[in-house]
Order: sequence, then structure tokens, then C-alpha cells
Amino acid sequence: MSAGAVAPVELAVADAAAVLDTAREVVLLAHVDPDADALGSALALGIALHRRGARVQVAFASPERVPESLAPLDALGLLVPPAEVNPAPQVLVSCDAADPGRLGSLGGLLDTAGRTVMLDHHATNPGFGDVRVLDPRAEATVVLAHRVLVAMGVPLDAEVARCLYAGLVTDTRGFRTAGPGAHRLAAELVEAGAEPAALTRALMDSHPFAWFEGLCAALERAVLEPSGLLYTTIPLADVRRYRSEEIDSVVDVLRTAVEAEVVASVMQVGERRWRVSLRSAGRVDVAAVAAALGGGGHRMAAGFTREGTEQEVLAAIRAALPA
Repeated sequence: MSAGAVAPVELAVADAAAVLDTAREVVLLAHVDPDADALGSALALGIALHRRGARVQVAFASPERVPESLAPLDALGLLVPPAEVNPAPQVLVSCDAADPGRLGSLGGLLDTAGRTVMLDHHATNPGFGDVRVLDPRAEATVVLAHRVLVAMGVPLDAEVARCLYAGLVTDTRGFRTAGPGAHRLAAELVEAGAEPAALTRALMDSHPFAWFEGLCAALERAVLEPSGLLYTTIPLADVRRYRSEEIDSVVDVLRTAVEAEVVASVMQVGERRWRVSLRSAGRVDVAAVAAALGGGGHRMAAGFTREGTEQEVLAAIRAALPA
């Protein structure tokens, strides 16, 4: 690229800003089982668009309820259940979905919307939508949402800043994997009204006492194999009993084991259906592992969903790992 040339992602950001700048009706989707990055991106953009006079809906296909720790981000009440989403919106925005399948039952809106915009930072994303803001170098999708807001000339306020900060702090594991730009953005968000201590406690450091019984059981089931694979399984009864925040936190407890090269939390979500979260200590690209098994993600954190027995899923993970 010649000196002074505009990078493709910057062109995509400008195109996304142009589409949203004139939109009067926008649906913003987070992926299924939304995390703070997906929902924070959608709500940050949604709040800004709502305040500009657009009709805005924010949604995700499943589960039925927003995770308890993320509910406060919806300051303006923009979240709607899937059944109430406009089936043919003027503009559809997909936030943090690594592929169309991650939108679940709402993925069909990609075909019925007038224009579609995709914001994502997963290296495994194949690319979809009319406007594709895809940058695997971005630490979180909220970074891309912020770029779009800047291109639209939207000033940050406390509500938007909280949404963006929530996605940034969680996707960087408390800024452990954040680069200089993410730290500068965090400072800007704090200055705009984000409250790091309160947000971080609610998102990352707060669990009901009853969960510790479930965590103890998950740790008792943990197995460390000679290959460096450390895994545990979480049965369907526990997945249904505890909040998604608690179930999803297990893998981040296991990842602290110094002997583990790859960590897997194998969660039963149906009689023969399993959702697997993978983490890497650094040498193994778990995004490639997840992609081989029908999922995707990042080099250090990825996941997939698979049908079969517990042993069949574990065998598939072992087979996909590099020698």
C-alpha cells in the first residue's frame, strides 16, 4: 500500500458510518449467548442512533433473557425479544458474530434487510454483509464500534462509554491482552463517564455464593492430560441451574494452571449437544482448533458447538489439536 493510502478497514468504517448516518430504522444484533463485547457494541451504536432520532431495536436470538450482569448496559430500554424484531429492517447491523450462524434464528434478517453492516474482529470470520468492518487486529468489536461512532461525529456520553468499556475490559481479560490503542481508548471512555471499578466488579468479579458449589464440582472433574490439555465438563443440570456468567467463568479459572497449554470447558447444553470454550496459553492457535470443529474465535480464545457424547467431543478436541 502506498504512503497515505487508506486501509480497507478504514474505508469500511467510513461506509458503515455513511449507512448509519442516514438510517431511520436500524436493528442491531448481538450473537447468541451474548457477551459484553457483542451486546456492548450493539447497545453503544443503538444508543447513539436512538438519540439521533432513528427507530432502534437491539436483539439476540438466544437465550430468552439478557445475562444479568449485562442488563444495566441497556440504559434506554432498546433490547427487544426476537419475536418483536422487525422482519425487514432498513438497516441491519451484526455485532461480534464470527459468522452468520452465530446470529441464530435471527440470521435470516441478513437476507431481508435493506442494507447490512457487519462489525467483527474474529480472524475466522469469512466475511458477510454489504459493509464489512472486519479487523482481527482490534482487541474487541467495541473498538470498531467506537471507530464508526467517531466517523459519524458522535460525541461520547456516559451510557455509550459504559457499553464500550464493558466490551473492552472483558475481551482483553482486564487489559491483559490490550495494546496501546486499547489503553488510550479506555482512558477516553473513563473520561466520558465509564466507571471501571463498578463495571469490572459486575462483569468479572461478582458471583452468587451458591455458585461456589458448582465451581467446586467443575474443578473436581478437571483432568490434565500429558499433552497439556486441561478440561472439565459441566453437566446439563448445572448449565440450567446457574447463570451463564458463572458457567462461562469456569474456563478462566482453569486457564490459570501453569501446566496447561490448552484449556477446554465442555458444557452440556442438550442431551447430545455440547458448547465448548477453548483457551490457549500461547503456543496453540485455538481459533484454528475451533474452526476445524465448526466454530471460530481468536488465537487465544475460541469455541464451538458439537453434537455427540461427552467422550466423542473430547476425542474431537484431541484430534484437532496440533501434535
